[in-house]
Amino acid sequence: MTALSLFVAGTDTEIGKTLVSSALLHGFARAGLRAAAMKPIASGAIERDGVLHNEDADQLDAAANVALPNEIRTLFMMREPIAPHIAASREGLTLDIGRIVEAHRMAQAQADIVVVEGVGGFRVPLDDAHDTADLAVALGLPVVLVVGMRLGCISHALLTAEAIATRGLRLAGWVANRVDPSMLYPEENIATLTARLPAPLLGVIPHLAPADAARAADHLDTRALLERIR
Repeated sequence: MTALSLFVAGTDTEIGKTLVSSALLHGFARAGLRAAAMKPIASGAIERDGVLHNEDADQLDAAANVALPNEIRTLFMMREPIAPHIAASREGLTLDIGRIVEAHRMAQAQADIVVVEGVGGFRVPLDDAHDTADLAVALGLPVVLVVGMRLGCISHALLTAEAIATRGLRLAGWVANRVDPSMLYPEENIATLTARLPAPLLGVIPHLAPADAARAADHLDTRALLERIR
């Protein structure tokens, strides 16, 4: 039986994709599933003991209960914390979507469910002709949208949902992540998005300082998500 899988997209960068991805992994593990994570493309890495490490990828590893080899979990890891197509160009790399699709097949053979975290927002370029939306299409996965709750998030979320639908992908659900604790009227913003987004709200993650994926998992309905992607 082929493993379940989903693609975690964001309305922007720095809005908590990794926190939500890690929280989902905790939730799936609590449900008795073998849960693996992929961060196929990562910008911003440091070398430790001769191995490049990306903070987001390391957090996903800590949350998953199935460990994937680095060459499957993160195929393309660039040193500079900049847009991936610029980082790849500076390092002479080609962000090959086909290689990511093949790595995803390998990941599915080792787990019951695979969480694939995107990079940046949904339309971040990967090269002159492709972006992360093309990666999501190539993988053919249902999408979970992470909405960073801050001023401007309504338009960002609705535009991203439109882009997901335009690419023929299914929005399986969305998560409201309280990235800005001083945001005015967050409940009203969440209510507006609940009424307008074409998928259910999977949970509201409060502002956690420091971020804690296990605590965040307590606020997500992973069982409802599983029903939607099965």
